[in-house]
Amino acid sequence: MKLFIPKMYQKDIFSINYQKLKNKYKLIIFDLDNTIGSIKEDICNKETTDFLNNLTEYFIVIVASNSYKERVLNFTKNLKCDVFYLSLKPTLHVLRKIKKKYQIPYKDMVIIGDQIMTDIFVGNRKKLLTILVDPIRNIDFKITSINRYLEKIINKKNKIVKGEYYE
Repeated sequence: MKLFIPKMYQKDIFSINYQKLKNKYKLIIFDLDNTIGSIKEDICNKETTDFLNNLTEYFIVIVASNSYKERVLNFTKNLKCDVFYLSLKPTLHVLRKIKKKYQIPYKDMVIIGDQIMTDIFVGNRKKLLTILVDPIRNIDFKITSINRYLEKIINKKNKIVKGEYYE
């Protein structure tokens, strides 16, 4: 069950202390849907775009999503970051691709996402710093509803309470 426990839990991507992270980590992987954008948004909003683009001053910023190519490329077109679509999380496929491309050890990577079953699980398997954030909206793709159900069970077992944030 330890593989499903995030190292950090924050309200959203804006609540994370990136100043603290920049001394230890080189690369940040953001999930897309319900982490940096709602599934109802076709393009990244200005606030998030500016925020993520500013982070590229300190980190290699990547968006890795299980969504299809057109969705990911359209959503991220104004971002100064690399993108990986059809990431197949929670398989290790995308992490291996990122490690190979950037030649950065896993210990120097962070993954931020809203799902324990995909983002946190894949990151913990390779010992990345895993940061769980609350979903932006309570609207998900249908397939995600299965993950949300399993997350409730896992959170209860691991005593993770929604809204009790920690670093």
